[in-house]
Amino acid sequence: MSNISSLEELYADELKDLWSANDQMAKVLKKIAPKATHQKLKTILSNSQEGIAKHTEVLTGLIEGLDQKVKKEHCKGMQGLVEEATKHTIDDAPVKGPVLDAAIIAQYQRMTHYGITGFGTVAAFAGALKRSEDKKALDTAVAEIARGDELMSELAEAAINVQAADKK
Repeated sequence: MSNISSLEELYADELKDLWSANDQMAKVLKKIAPKATHQKLKTILSNSQEGIAKHTEVLTGLIEGLDQKVKKEHCKGMQGLVEEATKHTIDDAPVKGPVLDAAIIAQYQRMTHYGITGFGTVAAFAGALKRSEDKKALDTAVAEIARGDELMSELAEAAINVQAADKK
């Protein structure tokens, strides 16, 4: 990032970083999803993986539209979140059941919030750069990611956290 001198260059760099973040999250969710026990959680995780794939297509398309070499830039921020998610849901995971499901939701939401922030930032950059179609696509992605986060919060509060609290 040391040679970036324009918002356009920063925008391209951030899109590439988000692509890496998306891929990392997708890979860890493939490992975590089978550990979920609550059916609605399994469904949300499956839908999320489809959403991530869709958003990756958006990102690569936007990068191509900038006449940039379509390559990822490794996202160290998501790398840390993925390491934490792996630790708390696979390596040192709670016993299978509602407590593990609660841990899965917690880690999912941490990664998702990173995505909301990243996509929101590049949407703002696209707006400043007068790239209205890019902004529209990125705003849609932010809304979809935020909705997934809301669904997880609703599930956690209405069912999973309650069930996990009953486990002594």
